[in-house]
Amino acid sequence: MQSVLIAIQLLVSIALVAVVLLQRSEGGALGMGGGGSGLGGLFSPRGAADTLTRTTAVLAILFFLTSLALTLLALHGRSESFIQSQTNAPLSTSALLKTLPHPAQPKVPSVPLPH
Repeated sequence: MQSVLIAIQLLVSIALVAVVLLQRSEGGALGMGGGGSGLGGLFSPRGAADTLTRTTAVLAILFFLTSLALTLLALHGRSESFIQSQTNAPLSTSALLKTLPHPAQPKVPSVPLPH
């Protein structure tokens, strides 16, 4: 199930990038286009822009939903919930030092002391 969702996530991501790159910028060529297109639907510049905007919105929603589903699948097998794991208090410094193994003291030659 998780591998299927990852494949869908990948396809949606690629499609989302492609659709965003196909769109015109908001500031560029505002007065151009329109012209004598008798179809007035999808193939007019305005209709194509509306279609790309709707497609972007649908792909963004799909991306969000697949991300949410993958996160829930990843957290499904845990013994404690995500909230419980975040509320555990961190170890104090002294408790942390007690749990760490102490390194062996390096063997260095002794320095003769003056009498």
